[in-house]
Amino acid sequence: IEIIKANDWSIIDPHCAAQTKCLYRGFILVLTFLFYTAYHLSRKPISIVKSELHRNCSNIIQPKDINITNNVTWCDWPPFDQDNYQTLFGVLDNCFLVAYAIGMFFSGIFGERLPLRYYLSIGMLMSGLFTCLFGLGFYWNIHSLGYYAFVQVMNGLVQTTGWPAVVACVGNWFGKGKRGFIMGVWNSHTSVGNILGSLIAGVFVSTAWGLSFIVPGIIIACTGVLCFFFLVESEFQRELLISSASCKLQNEAISFLGALCIPGVVEFSLCLLFAKLVSYTFLYWLPLYISNVAHFEAKEAGDMSTLFDVGGILGGILAGLVSDYTGGRATTCCVMLVVAAPMLFLYNYIGQRSLGTTIGMLLLCGALVNGPYALITTAVSADLGTHESLKGNARALSTVTAIIDGTGSIGAALGPLLAGVISPSGWNNVFYMLISADVLACLCNTTKTTKLTAKVTKQTKLQPYKQI
Repeated sequence: IEIIKANDWSIIDPHCAAQTKCLYRGFILVLTFLFYTAYHLSRKPISIVKSELHRNCSNIIQPKDINITNNVTWCDWPPFDQDNYQTLFGVLDNCFLVAYAIGMFFSGIFGERLPLRYYLSIGMLMSGLFTCLFGLGFYWNIHSLGYYAFVQVMNGLVQTTGWPAVVACVGNWFGKGKRGFIMGVWNSHTSVGNILGSLIAGVFVSTAWGLSFIVPGIIIACTGVLCFFFLVESEFQRELLISSASCKLQNEAISFLGALCIPGVVEFSLCLLFAKLVSYTFLYWLPLYISNVAHFEAKEAGDMSTLFDVGGILGGILAGLVSDYTGGRATTCCVMLVVAAPMLFLYNYIGQRSLGTTIGMLLLCGALVNGPYALITTAVSADLGTHESLKGNARALSTVTAIIDGTGSIGAALGPLLAGVISPSGWNNVFYMLISADVLACLCNTTKTTKLTAKVTKQTKLQPYKQI
């Protein structure tokens, strides 16, 4: 670490220096993977606990020592024992996601101007605090919707510290050569975090659902401590000779409007808005959907929903590999989005016919939905944050990442909200909404693909044919 901070690799021989840099890159990749795994791990419990907060109590044996006045809702957790419980769940989801979407636009600006190590550490510690506070509502016997809504808002704000910072760290350490594949593998932290969050929450959900939040909260707080002691933010290269004017340019963080003017930022942001709408609707509502349609218990539905995230891991890696090989990030996203729409339709109609069909469709839908989402939030964001139009300014990565993911988070907020409003009229309508959003994401991406094609065609026409 001292070698990197001193910006002096000459004290070790070149071969050793290359090995040391490679080791540090691997270390940073693993470390940031753990960080964002913890972020997603702490977000997942609420989707698992929903089916425990509101249950069909008529099928449960009633304790003799409890005075029961309503056989249908006696085991529910107020205020979620009402007929509008789905709307209340939607309110909780939206409190987190709207706060996350708003906070993300400011998070990137802070991330460019503050030390990432401190920024991430404080963010994870605060995320752990508010995640635990939600679970403590069980032990403190709190039945106020306002309390849980407030905790969700605060958690949404502090969780915005994660994504721009970890993408900036990885982008600082890795070049564009194999960025799609590297970040495709690395981005599996999202799905790994969802899977671990589901499994951890599932262990406690039927006995003491408060622990479903407290345990993940402690885990993310511990990773915050790990970040404080071990994170190295970027790599310095001694051989680069930079003029004083260039140094001044690099030291000035890009403005919000300046980041918006980078070619591709607006198109990919809108594409992510609709892609994330679909992904986060599955994240927050899939366990409840499986529980209602397939009649699984809360733990079984939570475990089954992890298959969607397993598919997401495979989809993210595949999207990264294909985009590296073809050089077309936009085209890769467009193809996966086109195929995803009919697969969502099929999952709704045949996905619950048998266990094998359910497993296969969840894996396939997870890959096609999360593949473009993963590619845009990682490799595409890193590419745009180091775009040639910036003329070497490396202080744009966090802001660009925040703009793209912040716009996507608006869709993430809308999806669960619309699902809560639409689901009482039938799950079919929810899937029609998801398919429509997927088509809109594809259209936004097609705009970028068309611009790139026109640019390449124009350049080709301007170049004379060469004699072989």
